[in-house]
Amino acid sequence: MALSTEELERYNRNILLEGMGEEGQQRLKRAKVLVVGAGGLGSPVLYYLAAAGVGEIGICDGDILDLSNLQRQILHNTQDLQKNKAQSAKEKLEILNPTLKINTHKERLNVNNILGILKDYDLVIEATDAFVSKFLVNDACVLANKVLVRGSALHFCGQAMSIKPKESACYACLFDKPPKGAVLTSAEVGILGSVAGLFGCIEANEAIKILTGVGKPLFNQLLSCDIRDMEFRKINIKRNPCCRVCGENGLNALDSKFYT
Repeated sequence: MALSTEELERYNRNILLEGMGEEGQQRLKRAKVLVVGAGGLGSPVLYYLAAAGVGEIGICDGDILDLSNLQRQILHNTQDLQKNKAQSAKEKLEILNPTLKINTHKERLNVNNILGILKDYDLVIEATDAFVSKFLVNDACVLANKVLVRGSALHFCGQAMSIKPKESACYACLFDKPPKGAVLTSAEVGILGSVAGLFGCIEANEAIKILTGVGKPLFNQLLSCDIRDMEFRKINIKRNPCCRVCGENGLNALDSKFYT
């Protein structure tokens, strides 16, 4: 897929990078990426994927923007209050880069719709703030054999990892199932907006590395940081052969009871 004169100019600084070149930029142009969540993590993910020239981007978010979101969800502004986040995100990205195809999925993912949405994309980025959603996206990506980049941010801390189904450790190898009972949320303990921005940028970097083949993604590794001391840690994770999702006798279908 040849690059136009305008694209060669727009992506010049990408193309100059060692290992990237026009071939790497063409891979980004051919790529189809689904971003689940257009909030604190999803905002920088979407901005940087669009700026980098990912040819087709899907945005999945059924939430409506409220005032407390604007402290960290930088893709949106005050004029977008009460608007669907996927729609608001699309409007901003089309202004940034009108050459791209932007799809919106203005709905919450569930066992009935997720596999149908995932099937049209090459790579999935999970940028949600709910444990149940994180497990649902992980499990569906393993079933659909879709590479997944996932992240989280809460309080002063963030995490990120990348997953190649049946080859590297998945989220369920690390955490078997969603925790029972109350789970702390940003509405209770807060979140520093820039932490979500930092780890959203890391997720975007992971996606670009995987799509272009440049660099070493976070497969079988969990990257974490508490920005109060700014110490990044990489924790090695082994794929669990007995994992309920990606193990030898792993998941064959999604069960709605598990994600409620």
